[in-house]
Amino acid sequence: MPPSYTGRVTLPTDSDHYYLALGEHRYRPTIHVQGAWSDREQHMAPVSGLLTHAIERHEPRDDLQLGRITFDILGMIPAEESTVRTRTLRPGRTIELIEATLSVGDRDVVRASAWRLSRQDTSAVAATEDPPLPSPEETTPWEGMRIWAGGYIASVEFRAADDARAGRGRAWLRSPYGLVDGEESTDLARYVGLVDTANGIGVRRPPTEWMFPNTDLTIHLHRAPRLPWVGMDGRVSWGATGLGVTSTVLHDSEGPVGYAHQVLTVRPQPGR
Repeated sequence: MPPSYTGRVTLPTDSDHYYLALGEHRYRPTIHVQGAWSDREQHMAPVSGLLTHAIERHEPRDDLQLGRITFDILGMIPAEESTVRTRTLRPGRTIELIEATLSVGDRDVVRASAWRLSRQDTSAVAATEDPPLPSPEETTPWEGMRIWAGGYIASVEFRAADDARAGRGRAWLRSPYGLVDGEESTDLARYVGLVDTANGIGVRRPPTEWMFPNTDLTIHLHRAPRLPWVGMDGRVSWGATGLGVTSTVLHDSEGPVGYAHQVLTVRPQPGR
């Protein structure tokens, strides 16, 4: 089963942020970053937020906006001091592709690529086909995520609709913690810093019986999200050969904002 914190990893416990800025693009994770599958790793959710934060700070332009960001998880993300590198892969007047890479020691562990697209006034034709979620006020506090261990899950407040079942879940989440102590971050970065949680919302089988970590996360946006709430309308599909996909419609309190997809490697827990 996912282990709980044993004290084997030394992480700051008195911070009200997920990361401490150390300067020169170096960051120290706090206890709120601690992963769900292992107490020795960082949860991908705040890592996603940190990389989005770095992308937004890289050669910022008011005339462009983030439309898609993909994170590839290259291996376990140790709960240790991390460094972020950013670069422009494809410059352009109306479209840019930015890359950010998080490394621990001499090893790259997560790589993100993000499309920045031009801002246009399309308010006259703005629409979506995705139905709204029940509002946070219409849902109830939910303890279902406590099947997961780690400081990250403990840092998040959850509310859920009452129609959850295996493979299907609708939930709201928010966190009282800032993203980076020492650097100002946007609503977008903090929002993205909660999205990877989607893979734990509507699990098909308990993580005590089956492992199903995701190896990537892709987020597509049709408008910029606003905090404090992150809404998730998720569906989980498992195939017969060890593959799975978690697909989620993302919301804020004003309605749908986009989509998240995660590919899963599904396998029984050792000994089962």
